[in-house]
Amino acid sequence: MGILIGTFLLLMIFGLPVAVAMAGASLLFVLISGSVPDVVVAQRMIAGVESFPLLAVPFFILAGNLMNIAGITGRIYNFAVALVGWMRGGLGQVNIIGSVVFAGMSGTAIADAAGLGTIEIKAMKDHGYETEFAVGVTAASATLGPIIPPSLPFVIYGMMANVSIGSLFLAGLIPGAVLTLLMMLTVAYYARRNNWGGDVSFDWKRLGGATLEVGIVLAFPLAIWLMTEAGMSANLAAGIAFAVLLALDWRYNFSAVMALMAPVILIGGMTLGWFTPTEAAVAAVIWALFLGLVRYRSMTLRTLAKASFDTIETTASVLFIVTAASVFAWLLTTTQAAQALTDGILSVTQNKWVFLLMANVLILIVGCFIDTIAAITILVPILLPIVLKLGIDPIHFGLIMTLNLMIGLLHPPMGMVLFVLARVSRLSVERTTVAILPWLVPLFLALIAITYVPQITLWLPTAMGMAK
Repeated sequence: MGILIGTFLLLMIFGLPVAVAMAGASLLFVLISGSVPDVVVAQRMIAGVESFPLLAVPFFILAGNLMNIAGITGRIYNFAVALVGWMRGGLGQVNIIGSVVFAGMSGTAIADAAGLGTIEIKAMKDHGYETEFAVGVTAASATLGPIIPPSLPFVIYGMMANVSIGSLFLAGLIPGAVLTLLMMLTVAYYARRNNWGGDVSFDWKRLGGATLEVGIVLAFPLAIWLMTEAGMSANLAAGIAFAVLLALDWRYNFSAVMALMAPVILIGGMTLGWFTPTEAAVAAVIWALFLGLVRYRSMTLRTLAKASFDTIETTASVLFIVTAASVFAWLLTTTQAAQALTDGILSVTQNKWVFLLMANVLILIVGCFIDTIAAITILVPILLPIVLKLGIDPIHFGLIMTLNLMIGLLHPPMGMVLFVLARVSRLSVERTTVAILPWLVPLFLALIAITYVPQITLWLPTAMGMAK
């Protein structure tokens, strides 16, 4: 056990990528210990990605890339400006609302930061906001991507913890709303302190148009429910509602109705049993292709090819992390290291609330040094047995783990969102880090609320009969 963990830490100190450090430490341990055949490393790496839920990974990544190249990010931004741009600190509020909408189509914080974040930071700088403030609010709002469904970390956690990915998606909706509210209050605080006004004039027509779009999206599932209550089949009702929606969008050319429909289609499709969470990722790609190639006609073969190659590159790196982490986690289990860590934690406390405090600290620290996917793959086999023994719902714990790791994305030395935004804003990593620090306050407040008020997470899955 000591050789495995020590080698891993040493390789990390020498600057090797996390996945390479885990794979190298695992191979060296197998060679030195002689406890298992060398071929086991390859077998466990293959077994780590031989999973149906993992098929969602490339499709969710592709969906996010397609949304970015289809011009949908611009439409989301314009919609958010119409809805909240008139508020004090308007473009800060726009930044948050835009991320909420984009989160319903992407599933990764990095896609949000690199796609929508580029537009938002430029617009805020052009309107006279300090670059540091623009970067801070963009970084904080990017964490909404994996909390509001769909979510790539939820897919990995669901596979590792053997819990319903659909339940995790539902569980993320209310925590996502809590995070959104806290961030908007933070922008309001800065606006009041600095005496900022709105960035567009208040216009009832513009606000009414944006509100109407939200109303149309909310009316879609309501109309399906009313038609099914009248005796119509769910499939026919959905078909009619969808045809009406397309006709309205084509006639009035709404700014963001079709983008706002993405989470409705994904969550609704899973609820109606049309597709599994894994198949929902394919549905997200089909929806993105429909918008880019048919509805808006903003995609070209060149941009489509670029999105595909970017997806291949990102998927390869994610799956390599999963394979390396799978071997590492398996060796931790077989060498009883995971059991020793479990026993050590339980010897300190058997109170679930104290354990959750310790788990938060542990995951926060790990998230600062290890990639999100790798951290989930390593920590779930260690912490899940304790979670189950203490009677903590694994869905609740999945939200806690994901939010902790999202905070890790904003912090050096491994914070990918931090580095993306430093590049986009042309700030140094040090200045970007300082800019993000004040925004950790709403994130930690949300983390405390989600940790110690489980109903925030579990109410929707329980209401839908998908949680304990």
